[in-house]
Amino acid sequence: MSITPLRPGSADGRVPDRDHPSSTTATADEVKRALERARRAQRVWGALSFRERARYLRRVRKALVADVDGMVATIVDDTGKLPTEALVNEVLLVCELMRYYERHGGAALATRRVRAGLLVNKAAEVRYEPLGVVGVISPWNYPLVLALGAVVTALFAGNTVLLKPSEITPHVGLAIGALFDTVADQEDGLGDLVQVLVGAGSVGEMLVRSGVDKVSFTGSVATGKAVMRCAADTLTPVLLELGGKDPMVVCDDANLDRAAHAAVWGAFTNSGQTCMAVERVYVTAAVYDAFVGKVVDATRKLRQGSGRGHDVGPMTWDRQTEIVRRHLDDAIERGATVAVGGKSVTIGGRPSIEPTVLLDVDDSMLVMREETFGPILPIMEVADAAEALTKANASAYGLNSSIWTRDPVQLEQMIAGLEDGSVCVNDCLISYAIPALPFGGVKSSGVGRAHGIEGLREFSKTKSVARDRIGLRNEPLWLPVPRWLDRGARILLRLRHGL
Repeated sequence: MSITPLRPGSADGRVPDRDHPSSTTATADEVKRALERARRAQRVWGALSFRERARYLRRVRKALVADVDGMVATIVDDTGKLPTEALVNEVLLVCELMRYYERHGGAALATRRVRAGLLVNKAAEVRYEPLGVVGVISPWNYPLVLALGAVVTALFAGNTVLLKPSEITPHVGLAIGALFDTVADQEDGLGDLVQVLVGAGSVGEMLVRSGVDKVSFTGSVATGKAVMRCAADTLTPVLLELGGKDPMVVCDDANLDRAAHAAVWGAFTNSGQTCMAVERVYVTAAVYDAFVGKVVDATRKLRQGSGRGHDVGPMTWDRQTEIVRRHLDDAIERGATVAVGGKSVTIGGRPSIEPTVLLDVDDSMLVMREETFGPILPIMEVADAAEALTKANASAYGLNSSIWTRDPVQLEQMIAGLEDGSVCVNDCLISYAIPALPFGGVKSSGVGRAHGIEGLREFSKTKSVARDRIGLRNEPLWLPVPRWLDRGARILLRLRHGL
């Protein structure tokens, strides 16, 4: 079974033709040897206290900041995105995540005492221990934060990592490996904390089947299912973040100026290549016209181009641009109206699409059903908030959503009713930027959670420990069965659970 990526991937399986001495596809033997080295390093790393691991990873964070310009340049070169997007949405976000774990990870992974219930003569506790070696398969749209974020979470939990970056953006992955090399002292046994395996889907498959103790994958639903099928052969646990079709619900009492500017940012930042981008907008009839007018005006003012001084950069990958174009053409053929944008353009040598606002859309259109992953913002008029909620949930995806209302009662009803892993209130996308919040989806948007306490524990194995406190010669439940046990149990049952 081949793991052939849809979002991250190339037709012939080769690394993009860039001049880098390490840009060669990893072989099965190299994956095997990398796993062996990772296991040796993990025995050293996992034996360290959390404070010692945090101190080491703080050095990695400082090294990243010290060479921030180099990392931003690598991201821009691989993706074409704007330098400020690379700085803020990648470097800054991953540094914030690392800082959060440095400060709070120790408490999250500390041994936790729990009550023993009826067994008052027992002590009970829960421990969180490293899994071992984690395989991380990361995408091209945010090649630093989505790769390094998973890598450092696994490391804080005491694991070592084999990283397979997207073949579309391999040099960011290699830069992550080099970052750890600058900190590592080969004499301390930690030179192989993070090893980078470059290649296409076949390398990802080898990694999943290699015997790692968990796989973290970010990418398309189809590839995520293939990863899960491969992992099932060895019962390897998986963490899957598989994208979304995130809805935005604008109610009668919304702050329209704020909501409109948020919609433009949420749909077009990173040229729409964001798993939690605003991909559907449902606006109640009472404010539909006013909202659309504000969105169209804001979109017309956007500056699209390469480099600093622009608001929207190019798309990264020509195959993704083709998907966006197909969604746009399908919508137009089915009756949608282009309010602004809609043209194919070339920016910095990369085929792209103008930031586009679509009106008169309906549920039959691809742009309202499938993940577009590009700079398209379809807006649909609905009768009321109830209809908006119904349509928002009528999707196979369930990653993130946003609600725009000032009515606290309506707000709580919609938060409870939305079938998503994250909900933003009078804001969008921002939940990912809060390190303490777990991030992940429901339905086809994924399995498991990243970030927060839940993220650390995703890369830990939970061990339950029960111990005797008194040392009785015989316990009531041991054999032979005491004559009084049946009657005593009935009395206890009535006292504790009787009506």
